[in-house]
Amino acid sequence: MREGDEKQSRALDFNRLEVLSLLGRGAKGVVFLVKDDEAKLLALKVILREAIKKKKNKNDKETQDEYKRVSFEQRVLNSFDHPLFPSLHGVLSTDKVIGYAIDYCPGRDLNSLRQMQSENMFSDEIIRFYAAELVLALEYLHNQGIVYRDLKPDNVMIQVNGHLMLIDFDLSTNLAPRTPQPSPSPSKTSPGTTKKKPLFRFSSFCNSGISPEESTSVCSSSSTLPVSDSSGEKSNSFVGTEEYVSPEVITGDGHNFAVDWWSLGVVLYEMLYGTTPFRGSNRKETFYWILSKPPNLTGETTSLRDLIRRLLEKDPSRRINVEEIKGHDFFKGVDWEKVILVSRPPYIPPLDDDGGDKGKEVNTKMDVENIVQEIFAAREEREKQTGDDHNKNNAEKNGEWVKGLNNNNHDLESDNNFLVF
Repeated sequence: MREGDEKQSRALDFNRLEVLSLLGRGAKGVVFLVKDDEAKLLALKVILREAIKKKKNKNDKETQDEYKRVSFEQRVLNSFDHPLFPSLHGVLSTDKVIGYAIDYCPGRDLNSLRQMQSENMFSDEIIRFYAAELVLALEYLHNQGIVYRDLKPDNVMIQVNGHLMLIDFDLSTNLAPRTPQPSPSPSKTSPGTTKKKPLFRFSSFCNSGISPEESTSVCSSSSTLPVSDSSGEKSNSFVGTEEYVSPEVITGDGHNFAVDWWSLGVVLYEMLYGTTPFRGSNRKETFYWILSKPPNLTGETTSLRDLIRRLLEKDPSRRINVEEIKGHDFFKGVDWEKVILVSRPPYIPPLDDDGGDKGKEVNTKMDVENIVQEIFAAREEREKQTGDDHNKNNAEKNGEWVKGLNNNNHDLESDNNFLVF
């Protein structure tokens, strides 16, 4: 993404926005459902200026320069021209808050959709569709030189048409763009394959006609190690969300685009099994399992499990790259040019033109600035209490959390070093 590529953003004014409800809150912002003066529903992310200033005064210059992160995210949003990414509809700036508005996704996020499924898991066929869209989204980012660094179900929204939308780019960074390589030709259907009735219209863009139950072949290992997604440039930032972060981020050895393929492996594992593969009882244990434990891929050998295993390769130089992912047996027969044209994705959110129940509470005008201040104040108080308890319990503890990694290098119990949205 080049700095000159962004379009001019229009300025938003609270007086011209109808604030309908609070949609969600994270470590860095509060999201509201709003309606603009053209009666269009938008998601408005609002950040408290005072919170940014407090973080900016801390020691870690790279991770705490929040103004640069907010500015970077807005520039990234303004540069997008892809159906799997939001459009920036305007920026907001007052004495108390800053923010921006993007497309509203009525289907909520992928995590919410998973929890609606039987046993909180997706079928292989549904995973194939969503995985294909995530591959296309990450490939688009990488070709622009953007490493996403925070892929998780909470950041994957369901648009009104049922397609995915990737959001939240405040942990993203720029590297030299990777050079796209030709995608491997899709595998052809084996003779005599019996076709089953497709579960949804995504199947019409696959040549194989093989259902998840029939697809038992595993992508064979090559004697040549895969080439990593790399431009030669690396970042050393210690950022991400703990259950989805890659080994190379934890060790601080430097990371590149391959971190996003690791996170994709964690997301696919969670879609298949209903839990993430390396979750521990605390952050230290989670990071220890990420560095040392192979993923527990229980069940019959399938192409999906093989893809997850290759994505969760701890050595980024051996991790499967985008061309190999698109040519993997799990995506056999997928027409990558037509994935985003599927007319009937697995789930279409119900129509909700006025914000549904959320929009029926607008008899009194919501004071966004006051709400954001209260939320950040409450969060700061919780963090202070948690920090006091942590310091008290660990006053006499020191040493290594993982062999070879000292606590002085990565204070893994502190969100000051590890940015989590």
